[in-house]
Amino acid sequence: MGSMSADDPLMTARAQVLHDLEVCRLADATSVSALEESVAHRGWWLSQWPDGRELVAGLVAQDVQDALFDNHTGRWPLCTACDILKEHSLTIEPELGPDPHWVCPESGIVVSPLGNLP
Repeated sequence: MGSMSADDPLMTARAQVLHDLEVCRLADATSVSALEESVAHRGWWLSQWPDGRELVAGLVAQDVQDALFDNHTGRWPLCTACDILKEHSLTIEPELGPDPHWVCPESGIVVSPLGNLP
């Protein structure tokens, strides 16, 4: 994967997603393994498409969300920002774009930037 620099988008994405897993008390072996798998996969993806640097953080977050849902860990991160009682998770917006944020898909409330869940 080459040398890691301070502005490595994969390491930034890893740190952001790990922070958000930790504040939700989900940084266990399963979720960290899903995170590492995504970072490895997106490393290959970036090697094929270097212009995707600013998209990779949101993609890593979505990969981990999908992996946790698929392996029955559940929805992550859960929305606590709106009044809707049905359990639902936040989504990354923009789906493919720079500066990803966690947003409630039901109410449209912007909860936080990726890596800054309260």
